[in-house]
Amino acid sequence: MSLSDYLLSTLSIYGLPVLFGVLFIGSAGLPMPSSLLLVAAGSFVGQGEMGLWPVLLLSASGAILGDNAGYALGRLGGRKLARRVSRYLGGEERFKAAETRLRRREGGGIFLSRWLLTPLGPVINIISGVTGYPWRRFLLYDVLGEALWVILYVLLGKIFSDRVHAVTEVLGNFTWMIVGLFVAVILGWIVFRSFRPPKIPLKG
Repeated sequence: MSLSDYLLSTLSIYGLPVLFGVLFIGSAGLPMPSSLLLVAAGSFVGQGEMGLWPVLLLSASGAILGDNAGYALGRLGGRKLARRVSRYLGGEERFKAAETRLRRREGGGIFLSRWLLTPLGPVINIISGVTGYPWRRFLLYDVLGEALWVILYVLLGKIFSDRVHAVTEVLGNFTWMIVGLFVAVILGWIVFRSFRPPKIPLKG
């Protein structure tokens, strides 16, 4: 039995505590079929086995708490974790550039990584903490993004309650397509910048 099948079976038996725990762990950084369980919970709502509001509230709470656990990990890890992240990004200059983009975009990356670019969410959480991104601002965009994600997936599961796996597969493929496009744009921009000739200062 796969992890997804096991969690689906435990969700049908134990209900909301399993949903909360999986979303918390998945948002904190461990790979979990969070989207699948959200859609499945929506299916249970459509069949009258779970209540809509308890599912929405506990799902959003688990995801938000998991995100903030990742943020706290980055914040408490300090410069030691920052050095590891900077090596992963390709050097201190790129790490500072990521920090600058995060502050300049006013949480757009945080918001999008909650519901559209979900595979990037745990990384964004840690970087936000490491770079000292204001927690209240992080929490605002986090709550807005996670609320949208939870509502969207639960309602899709409720509407298509008899096709949970098909809906999840389509959503997963779409998400990875968007992530791939996003990464391709970033890599293309890096390559463009690396081949662009340096500016020659004008002499007065």
